[in-house]
Amino acid sequence: MRTLITICFISLSIIGFSQDPVMQKNNESLETIATSITDKYDDKLALDAKQFMLFQKKVEEFLIREEKIHTNYKGEEKLDRLYKLRKAESLEIRNILTKPQFTLYKRMKPQIQPLAVVDTEKP
Repeated sequence: MRTLITICFISLSIIGFSQDPVMQKNNESLETIATSITDKYDDKLALDAKQFMLFQKKVEEFLIREEKIHTNYKGEEKLDRLYKLRKAESLEIRNILTKPQFTLYKRMKPQIQPLAVVDTEKP
């Protein structure tokens, strides 16, 4: 019985302290971009210190995922995946912000983080 409890405790400890594989890749440039994006939102949303850190980490996590989509997909499939990723990001950001902050975030997001930029100039 004692052995069984010890094994369960060790298993739960390993699961509890394991890291998110998405965040294991430490990319300084993406961290800088995430900080820049968070700063832009912070100007209007007035994030507190805890919200700022959580928001920045969440943005960085989704930038890593977005980078993988840009390298692995093209065309319409790429846009579809980016759209779904942005929706998932908004849902997770919702847990960090207050309701008024989230409402403002949804209005600001297309300007700060556009899904794709279309070049309308013809050569």
